Amino acid sequence: MKRFRFTLTAVCLVLIWLGWTDVSLFLRNRAPQTITAAALVENGPPREWLHVTGGYLDLLEGISTSGTLELEAFLIPLRLSPGVQPIDILVETRDPQIIQRLQDYYFTFDSETAQRAYLEAHAEDFRGQRDITGMLVGGLVASGNKDKLLKLAREEGLDISENIIFLSAGKEPARIRGFFFLGLGLLGLLKVGSMWRNAGRDAAPETENPL
Repeated sequence: MKRFRFTLTAVCLVLIWLGWTDVSLFLRNRAPQTITAAALVENGPPREWLHVTGGYLDLLEGISTSGTLELEAFLIPLRLSPGVQPIDILVETRDPQIIQRLQDYYFTFDSETAQRAYLEAHAEDFRGQRDITGMLVGGLVASGNKDKLLKLAREEGLDISENIIFLSAGKEPARIRGFFFLGLGLLGLLKVGSMWRNAGRDAAPETENPL
């Protein structure tokens, strides 16, 4: 029984830690902070939820992260200006418009001439300036995923800065999950406390000495 109470206590503490992590992230990021791509690279991220302006999303340098022929997500450089090296910002995106453009470019045409014509007709989409709203990648699980994606990018030959900034486009801070975990963990600790008190009362008669 003691082992169960210790296990339950540990689970509750983990829930409280996870909940507070989400809640504190949400409290710091009530709305995305606007920052230019140049200021982000020069000064670093001021917060986790950002609206980055003034960058150029280079779709032709994008790498599919789906692992299948079905394109679902891409890792794409966000440059300070077209052609600038090395890459300081990488964006993971599932934007349907971007994915559709890349699908059309790579799989629709039978000749390089038609492919080039499509690229010229949609040059602004492929290498134009684009604002990005998303979250910095952080946390143990997300950081592990980031390492895998950066390894993939380097294997594909992208010239990546040592201080690369990694954004997940479209992602927002969790608004409810943290409060739920925090409340669940606190309620669990109260339950564990009552179990310890009940166990103490049950054991008390056994430890009393007879008169």
